[in-house]
Amino acid sequence: MSDAILFSVDEGLARLTLNRPTRLNAFSADLAHAWRDATTEATSRGDVRAIMLDAAGASFCAGGDVLDMANTMPDGRPLTELAGVINEGIRALTESAIPVVAAAHGTTAGGGLGILLSTDYAVVGGRSKLGSLYANIGLTPDLSVSAHLADAVGSRRALQLVLQDRLLTAEEALEWGLVAEIVSGEGAVDEADRVRARAEEIARFWLAGAAGAYGQAKRLIRSQPSRTFAEQLDEEARSIGAAFDTPDARARVAAFAAASAKKAR
Repeated sequence: MSDAILFSVDEGLARLTLNRPTRLNAFSADLAHAWRDATTEATSRGDVRAIMLDAAGASFCAGGDVLDMANTMPDGRPLTELAGVINEGIRALTESAIPVVAAAHGTTAGGGLGILLSTDYAVVGGRSKLGSLYANIGLTPDLSVSAHLADAVGSRRALQLVLQDRLLTAEEALEWGLVAEIVSGEGAVDEADRVRARAEEIARFWLAGAAGAYGQAKRLIRSQPSRTFAEQLDEEARSIGAAFDTPDARARVAAFAAASAKKAR
């Protein structure tokens, strides 16, 4: 796997680190293919039950590498193809039954916002800034921004973000519903370390509990738009029955029942 993404698995936790810090982890062709390979591997391995996504350097992800586009792309076809490669990784994350947490310090902009939205729980730093900024260079949203942003914040706020030259503060992103938590530090480096530590704590919480149930709950919510209401109810019923048949659920239900019976005495 390319050094553009660092990939490791430790006790059920797959960690993916965007690793182009000198370019604010903006997507080049190398990073695009490494992203697809890493996300596909993480979501297909039987020993992975939680995924953490973070980034090296001062920022999470600045979207596409505009200098790379200007210097290597004679027309829009290579850009469309590259977006398709990155989208394979986004689909791998969002369609999996594995919960994904993001540690997003610094700036998250353009396609980086789509990468953030492809995770299920986002932790950002107090100094973080998040926005669209596509129109600043005459481009349109990609990497799931138009698909996920309105779901996250509502269509009116989504339009406010993509139709303005605006970066949200961490507090605004939390109030809008883009992120789940804010972690602050004494400096930019300390803050980034604290954001990563909190994200890993969340992932370890999943792993220490019913990781399979968390993953299936994520799958139910992520996949809901593809079903009618009646179909979603049927899928919920099927899923809870399948969960009840797992050894983990059997043990947890039995323990709960035993504790309840003890309290009732």
